Amino acid sequence: MTQSTQAGRVLLPDTPPIAGLQARFLEEDADYEPLSALMRTCHRHDGIPWLPSATTVRFEMALDGIEPARDVVLVGADDRLVAATGVDRGIRDGVPSYQVWGHVTPELRRRGIGSWLLDWTLRRTRERAETEDPEGTVRIQAHVDGEDTGAQAIYRRAGFEPVRRFFLMLRDGLDEVPAAPLPDGLEIRPVTPDQHRAIFDAEDEAFRDHWGHRDMGDDAFRQTFGQAETNTNLWVVAWDGDQVAGVVENWIWPDENRQLGIRRGWLERVSVRRPWRRRGLGRALTAASLVRLREAGMDQGMLGVDADNPSGALVLYDSLGFVVDRRSFAYRRQLDR
Repeated sequence: MTQSTQAGRVLLPDTPPIAGLQARFLEEDADYEPLSALMRTCHRHDGIPWLPSATTVRFEMALDGIEPARDVVLVGADDRLVAATGVDRGIRDGVPSYQVWGHVTPELRRRGIGSWLLDWTLRRTRERAETEDPEGTVRIQAHVDGEDTGAQAIYRRAGFEPVRRFFLMLRDGLDEVPAAPLPDGLEIRPVTPDQHRAIFDAEDEAFRDHWGHRDMGDDAFRQTFGQAETNTNLWVVAWDGDQVAGVVENWIWPDENRQLGIRRGWLERVSVRRPWRRRGLGRALTAASLVRLREAGMDQGMLGVDADNPSGALVLYDSLGFVVDRRSFAYRRQLDR
């Protein structure tokens, strides 16, 4: 047994000596609001420009590979949520991979809670792998902010090593966007509901060439098009006849912007399918996205990029005025059975 339960609680071994700590599984819809509030508190303290709402967190946990009532642990003290951790499973680059994560409220860091909860996620991963992946290589992965030295130390002590770098890149000011024409024969069309599945499948195909790609399924499709903030009028989709050639999902998160006091749009999932690469389409889609965000009243654009991507994405974004705003790392180890 990796843990025992009692009256709705999960009893984890080796609890840190902090008064009142109690752990339980995420079991109710009402749990998403304090969990998202904890994440926002941690991210604001750490300078991470992502402040998720309860709705966003709930949608993300609706993906295949995670059962919140067994895979997410919430830790309370003094009638408030002070930490949380979780694990989900997916196939990345053809290998079963378990993604682990955790958050600890700033005032209780460096008191053993992070290591304590990571121990639980590793036990839970091992428990799931015994049933779901009894043979072969299994990876465990975590995404760690580049400035969070405490978390980096915790993962290193647990046998993780950094294997990939990622950048958040910011384009501050959208008044002057360089001209970037579409390649001949392509056109940008408004997105209509009957195109949703074709666009989603084209993105999934394009990202299969990217490091750490996770196969997307029906849950991810429903998540993408089911969020209240989904506004496909912001998206930029290039077509070659009846074929999707490239896509940029542009998103605006009003609550996040309000809390940060900014007007920022996110360029999510910038993708070009293989037959249309090396023709300037990625640059054209990105430039068109910046214009579309400007027309929506934004004055910043932000995107994430694999810093080790061999496709030249960094040069492309640099040429359009993006600068590196923040760094992060993928940490990885193999499952020790």
